[in-house]
Amino acid sequence: MRLDAYTVVFLRRPAGAPQLSDDELAALQREHLAFNVRMREAGHALISGPVTGQPDESLRGISVFRTSVEETRTLMEGDPSVQAGRLVVDICTWLMPAGTLGDHPSAQIDDD
Repeated sequence: MRLDAYTVVFLRRPAGAPQLSDDELAALQREHLAFNVRMREAGHALISGPVTGQPDESLRGISVFRTSVEETRTLMEGDPSVQAGRLVVDICTWLMPAGTLGDHPSAQIDDD
């Protein structure tokens, strides 16, 4: 079976995240959203967005990247919310049947 590999980013709010004013939070959120747009426009990220109803309230959002785990980790260091310490990332490889999310995975694996 041929598998496509994508990289999944779980964005989490760490314990002890810096407290910011409403104005600072609004500005940081705009910068974070602009970062996500840049990642999609550059072809690095396939999708990104917040989550709701999660049992673990620290989980804030999920992104799927077409880049390797290492490259994704480097890219995520540029997220203003990560830089500000408001979010941290858990990054892993996600495997699925070839072609499920299109034709540009980070890698393809033949699992025979």
